Amino acid sequence: MERRVLVVDDESKIVRLVQGYLEQAGYRVFTAFDGNGCLQAFRRHSPDLIVLDLMIPAPDGIEVTREIRKESEVPIIMLTARDEESDKLVGLEIGADDYIAKPFSPKELVARVRAVLRRTESGMAAPAGTPNAPSGDERPLIAGALTVDPIQRKVRRDGETVELTSYQFDLLALLVRNPGRVFSRMQLVELLQGHTYEGYERTIDAHMKNIRRALNDDPKQPGFIETVRGVGYRFIDQENAE
Repeated sequence: MERRVLVVDDESKIVRLVQGYLEQAGYRVFTAFDGNGCLQAFRRHSPDLIVLDLMIPAPDGIEVTREIRKESEVPIIMLTARDEESDKLVGLEIGADDYIAKPFSPKELVARVRAVLRRTESGMAAPAGTPNAPSGDERPLIAGALTVDPIQRKVRRDGETVELTSYQFDLLALLVRNPGRVFSRMQLVELLQGHTYEGYERTIDAHMKNIRRALNDDPKQPGFIETVRGVGYRFIDQENAE
C-alpha cells in the first residue's frame, strides 16, 4: 500500500527537494506552503505522516499542530531552523512525534519518515531479544487502572480513553511491558527508533511530560511513571504498588 506524506514548508525549494526524495523512496507526496494550506491538504488527503516546518506562515507550525491534534494522531515530523532546544521541545510538547533541524540531509529525513511509519505500522520497534518486546501475543496489557491495547493502539484509565500520539503510545507500552525496569533516555530512543540522533534523548522528557499529563499522573507522587534521577524512567509495578 502506497503511504501518503504531506510536506509543508514556505520555502518551495525545500518542499520540492523533500518531495523528490520521498517519491523516489516510494511515497505519494502532497505539498503545502502555509498553515491554512496544510490544514486543507490534511483534511483532503488524510496523509499517513506530515513533515511540517515550525515557521510556516498563517498559522505557524505550532498552531497547525494543535489544530491537527484535535482531529487526528497522524505522526508529525517537525522541521525547525531554530537552535534552541526549548524551541524544539515546544513542538514535541504539543504533539509532534519527532523533529529535525535545518539544514538537514534529505536522506536522513527519508530515514526518519521510514522509521516513524514503520513503528506506527508494527506497533513498536523494539529489537528482538528485548525483555518483553512485542511478539505474536498482542493481548491488551492491564496494569492496575491502565489498559494498553496494542492492536487498537488505545489506552484507557479506569475505562476512560487516554489521548496519546503514536510515539507516546509506543513509549508508554514499552514501559508497561517492563514494570519495575529502569530505562535510560538513550535506551528508550534506541528501542523505539532503532537508532539515535544527536540531542534527541532529551526529547524523551517532553514526551513523558505529555504522557503524565494525559494519565493525570503527578510526577511528585507518581502512580504510574517514576523518574529515576540521573538515569531515566520506569513504570511502577502495579501489583506491588502501595
